[in-house]
Amino acid sequence: MLSGLTPCPGLFYTTPAQDGTLSRLRIPGGILDSQQCRAIADIVDQYGGGYVDVTNRANIQIREIDGKLSTAVLKYLQDMGLGSRNTAVDHIRNIMTSPTAGIDPQEVIDTRPFVQSWNDYIEAHPALSGLSAKFSVCFDGGGIVRVSDRLNDIAFVAVLVDGKVYFRLHLSVGVKGKPPVATGILLSPEQCLPVLAALANVYLNHIDTNSRRKARLREVVNDLGCESYLQEVDKSLPFALFTTEDQVMEGQFSNLFVESSDNQYQHIGIHPQRQKGLFYIGVVLPLGRLESRQIMGLADLAQRYGSGTLRLTPWQNLLLTDIPQTRLADVQKEITFLGLDYSANNIKSGLVACSGSRGCAAAATDTKGHALALAKYLETRLTLDCPVNIHFSGCEKSCAQHSKSDITLLGVSNGKRSSYHIYIGNGDSNQKFGRELYQYVSFDELPALVEQMLKVYQIKRINVNESFGEFANQYALAQLKQFFSPNTAFHQERITASPLA
Repeated sequence: MLSGLTPCPGLFYTTPAQDGTLSRLRIPGGILDSQQCRAIADIVDQYGGGYVDVTNRANIQIREIDGKLSTAVLKYLQDMGLGSRNTAVDHIRNIMTSPTAGIDPQEVIDTRPFVQSWNDYIEAHPALSGLSAKFSVCFDGGGIVRVSDRLNDIAFVAVLVDGKVYFRLHLSVGVKGKPPVATGILLSPEQCLPVLAALANVYLNHIDTNSRRKARLREVVNDLGCESYLQEVDKSLPFALFTTEDQVMEGQFSNLFVESSDNQYQHIGIHPQRQKGLFYIGVVLPLGRLESRQIMGLADLAQRYGSGTLRLTPWQNLLLTDIPQTRLADVQKEITFLGLDYSANNIKSGLVACSGSRGCAAAATDTKGHALALAKYLETRLTLDCPVNIHFSGCEKSCAQHSKSDITLLGVSNGKRSSYHIYIGNGDSNQKFGRELYQYVSFDELPALVEQMLKVYQIKRINVNESFGEFANQYALAQLKQFFSPNTAFHQERITASPLA
C-alpha cells in the first residue's frame, strides 16, 4: 500500500484518523453494482467499523480500519472495479455527474459515457498522477437533478443550441469556495475529452509535479489569467477552441457567470424515469452513513426489483433505479424494514455532518453525534414540508459540505462545553458559511434554538418553495434574533448590531 504521498485518502493511499485508518473508494459517477456492494459490506465487516460513509463527491469511505488492508484485499477490491487499475492515479478526486444520468426525463444528454471515458483516460496515462489530488471534474447533463453548482475545477454543462447538443465549458477561477463559472466556450460532445486532456496537460506544465502540496487549478488559472490559460489549451488541440460563436476573446471574461441550482434534494422520494413504466427512489442516508447490513439489503433490492445498481449522490444519499411501478410498494416496505427513509420531509434528508471529533483530530465537536441527537429531538416536535440543509462542521475546513447551507453549525472550542457558532443564509463572498447569527451556543441549548428557528421560518416564509436560506436573507440579523428568541436574555447577549448586507 502506498502512503505518505498525498494528504487525500484513496484505496492505495492510507490516511490516519482518530478512529483508525481511513480508506476511500473512488466510484466514478457514483454508480455501484450489487456485487460491488456485497464486496464492500464484507470488507467493512472484516476490517472496518461495519459501516461506510458516502461523501459529498459520491465516494465511499471505509473507517476504523485496524492497521492496513492487505495486498490480497486491495487486489480483490481492484478486481471488483473498486480501485483504479493504475494505482498511481487512485488519489485523484472522483468524477462527478448527476445521479440521474441516463434516467432523467429532462436531461439533454446521458453523461455516463463521458465519466467512463475520462476515468479510462486517467488510468491509461500515468503522467496524470502528477495532478493535484483535488483536481476535480464534473459532467452535467442538463436534467432536473443538476450538479453544475457543485465545487469542481472543471465542469461540462450540457445545453441545446438550435436543436444540437453542446457542453458549456466551466472553469474554477477567482476566490476559493466558488463553483466553476462558464467561459462562454461551447463544445461538441466529441470535443470534451480532448479539451479536458489539454486542460490537464497545461495545468501540469505550470506546477511542480513532485511537490506534496500542489497548486489548485484555480490558482494556476488565476496566475496565468483565464484567457492565457485557454489560449495555451487552444494551441495544443487539433481544432479551434475559440470560435466566433463563442465570442470568447481577450478581455471578454467580465461576463462570466455561475450556473446555480436550487433542486439539490429533488432526487429524494419516488420519481418517474425517462424509461416508460420505470421509477427511481431516492433514499435518505442518515449523515451519509450505511451499515453493512443495509448495504447488503439495498444490493438485494436492486437485484430483485431493479437493474442491479445503486447510485450514490453528491448529497450523501443514494438512488435505487429502474423499478417497475407494480413493485414500488414492495421496495418502499423493504427500505423501511432496513431502517431507512425515502421522504424529502425527513429532517435527515438535508442534514450533513463531517466525521467530527470521534474521527478527526481537527474537529472541535462530536458533529455526527450531535447531528443525530438534533434530528431525534426535532422529529418529535415539528414536521418539515421541504428539506432544510443543516450543516454541522467540526472546524473551518468544512469537509462534509463545501457550499453554503441554510443553517451552518460550526464547532468551536469553549472550555469543556461543546459549542457552535451559528450561520445562516448566503452572506457575502467573504463569509464562508453565511451570516453569523450567534456565537458559542452550547449543544445543550442548540436543539431548542434550532426548533424555534424552523418554526418561525414555517410561519413567516412567503410560500413552501422559499428555502430557509432565502427566508433568512430577507431580514437583518437583529430582526431574526427577535423572531427566534422573543423573550430571553440568553439570546440578547449574542445580538450584535449588524445590518443586512
